[in-house]
Amino acid sequence: MSTNVLPDHTVASADRHRASGRVRGVAWVVLRQNRFLLRTMAVLLALAAVDLLWIHIASQHTIGVLRRTGCYSAESWSSTQCYTLLAPISRPTFWFTEVLQPVVTAIPLLVGVFIGAPMIAQEHERGTIRLIRAQSVHPLRWLAARLAVPGLAVLATTGVVAALMSWVWWTDIVHGPYAFDPPFQSFTYPALGLAPVAWSLFALAVGVLLGQVLRRTLPAMFVTAAVLGAAFGVMSWARRYLYPLTDKVVPLDEAQPTNAWLIDRGAVMADGTRVGGDTCLFGSHACDGATASWITYHPAADLVPVQLVEAGILLVLAAAALAAVFRLARK
Repeated sequence: MSTNVLPDHTVASADRHRASGRVRGVAWVVLRQNRFLLRTMAVLLALAAVDLLWIHIASQHTIGVLRRTGCYSAESWSSTQCYTLLAPISRPTFWFTEVLQPVVTAIPLLVGVFIGAPMIAQEHERGTIRLIRAQSVHPLRWLAARLAVPGLAVLATTGVVAALMSWVWWTDIVHGPYAFDPPFQSFTYPALGLAPVAWSLFALAVGVLLGQVLRRTLPAMFVTAAVLGAAFGVMSWARRYLYPLTDKVVPLDEAQPTNAWLIDRGAVMADGTRVGGDTCLFGSHACDGATASWITYHPAADLVPVQLVEAGILLVLAAAALAAVFRLARK
């Protein structure tokens, strides 16, 4: 007797084949290679999101208590009751400014050293690059897929973390009653806005390029760390020139604008000439006749345009590094 019904094990095998057929070929291989990376980044992203939500909820609760009790202004904190009500906000503020900001600042270095540098260097070091070149998949197609999965994972993770960091900083820190955290400070600027995303993608590209050139994992990791450190130092120095500075004459007793990045200041003499700030130091009488002060600075509003210019430079350099990687692979 004939039948058109497949045996159970054949049906199960066909179902598994159809399910696995959704992602096949080089994409399936690359996803398998990056399983640990993707899971690790998903866990870290979840932890960061929970942490930042805790900071926001704790800060807003304390701020609500301070507003209801009339203890929100700094003048009221001299009283014991208001100081006691203010104290709980110091814990989430400290965690954000002293722990999370340095950790997010270090993300690009970790991406470049531990994701970018070993990616291609390990293939050369283990000899698997020769096996890949012997397959039917074109090496450039394999390289594109090999870079795409970690690149998209880094983009998504750093994008979400940067958005949450910027949101908490804007709502709970810089506009909160307690913390003083100008946007251009050393650990604040790299943890906000486009900076974590642009620097992470740049670090990933630099690490991949050095891994392709050196073909040894540990040397590529060390050189990547050195190159990224040098690049960060150069960009920190050049950052003030990425966008036009604001030049302003102010009264002698006026402080610098709130949350601004003060670049230089000095004295304005009675005849209108300007004297550098260094001339007025150490008990010098050169500025005794000053009538006003001049300051050169970046206001807080310059944060976005400065980061846009910096991100553009970093992404162009990252694209150039990836172009070099593909050129070397083509050879």
